[in-house]
Amino acid sequence: MIFYFTSTGNSLYVAKHLDDELVSIPQELNKANRHYKADKIGIVCPLFEFEMPELVKRFIRESEFETDYFYVVITYGCHHGGVAERTRDFLKSIGRDTNYINTIIMFDNAIIVFDMDQQRSIDPEKKVDEHIAQIKADIDAEKSFIQPAPKDETDFYMGYTHMVKEHGPMYSFPLYRVTDACIGCGTCTRVCPMGCVHLEDGKPVHDYTNCVNCMACIQACPTKALQFATVKEPNPNARYRNPNITLSEIIRANRQN
Repeated sequence: MIFYFTSTGNSLYVAKHLDDELVSIPQELNKANRHYKADKIGIVCPLFEFEMPELVKRFIRESEFETDYFYVVITYGCHHGGVAERTRDFLKSIGRDTNYINTIIMFDNAIIVFDMDQQRSIDPEKKVDEHIAQIKADIDAEKSFIQPAPKDETDFYMGYTHMVKEHGPMYSFPLYRVTDACIGCGTCTRVCPMGCVHLEDGKPVHDYTNCVNCMACIQACPTKALQFATVKEPNPNARYRNPNITLSEIIRANRQN
């Protein structure tokens, strides 16, 4: 059994290769009582600002897991910053024993930093399927492993946290603006895992109260009508979805109504 969170399909792609029983975290969060039992239980999610996403932490914190083998796989695109050890510490702090925590490098879909077209050109170098196969072999063998934090990743993470303390976050709310290219299709309302987007007069309106900045809405917009409001993108004409995951799969995973 795997619980997953995905915004552009990367984590869902990994989850589909690790197990057949997949459960969407955003949808499970709507349930009052959450108790799960299985021989193995896994969490697959993306890296958000060098941490496990807060909505995933909340799901774990507020759920009960009955299993002999609990594991976490976190997808990232450039640096993981030693997130496995911080995830271990978080899980320990809530009394959750964890057998295995690892990361897997994939396409970097942070359009606030990277040009998606340039990322596509280097994506094959990351050998994603080979890494997934190794992680699956580890899990099948019930290997005990917490990915260590190399010095270069720890240094990168410390540099990032220092930058945030000095200059603040890279983005601020409101995140997005809507251009005249909007056709009122409502795709953004259906891919949002937190139900933060609705249509008014055929145009999307964001309520940022529960927004987790997953960027699913801006990435999925078919006309690129959603643009960042206060940040200059490297390439505002390029967007990303994992080529092996359909838009309908992301909608099924995240749709809140």
